[in-house]
Amino acid sequence: MSEPVTSDKPTSAEAPPRRRPILMALPLLVFATFAVLFCLRLGSGDPSKIPSALIGRPAPQTTLPPLQGLVAGGAPVPGLDPTVFQGKVSVVNVWASWCVPCHDEAPLLTELAKDKRLQLVGINYKDAPDNARRFLGRYGNPFGIVGVDGNGRAAIEWGVYGVPETFVVGREGTIVYKLVGPVTPENVDTVLKSEIDKALK
Repeated sequence: MSEPVTSDKPTSAEAPPRRRPILMALPLLVFATFAVLFCLRLGSGDPSKIPSALIGRPAPQTTLPPLQGLVAGGAPVPGLDPTVFQGKVSVVNVWASWCVPCHDEAPLLTELAKDKRLQLVGINYKDAPDNARRFLGRYGNPFGIVGVDGNGRAAIEWGVYGVPETFVVGREGTIVYKLVGPVTPENVDTVLKSEIDKALK
């Protein structure tokens, strides 16, 4: 008696539909495409050109305590009171002693502080007080006001992406410009001073 002939080919009832693997892979392909586009966009972007949602809005009404033990001209350097932004053009720099680019930009801020038409305000971000004072002792303190942002909350309110960042605040207390990243010899004259001059007019 001969054995029945079996076929390795599935019957039409057993054959899996061919479209199912394609449909299952489609979300993965879409995700991968968006991921590649996102990475390309992120890698090619200049962080200093990231727009700030705060441009044209009042500076945050955040009061910050002074950096303990910081003295200038024999008097303690005050902390940040938001009322200081009224009537003066201010340059607000968010910095920390542990921030490497902050060391590079410090001499440029000291030079900028010689312009008596404006006031320089420092926001010391998540720093140890001793380290912050040593930093300012090493490079010179360009700031007439230094507020301590120990927990980073003020930086969030200012929309800071990461230190250092610098803002120009107009006489009405409105943020008119934001520089993401350090002040450099390349951007201090061509960009930052230009924005300061606009605010002073």
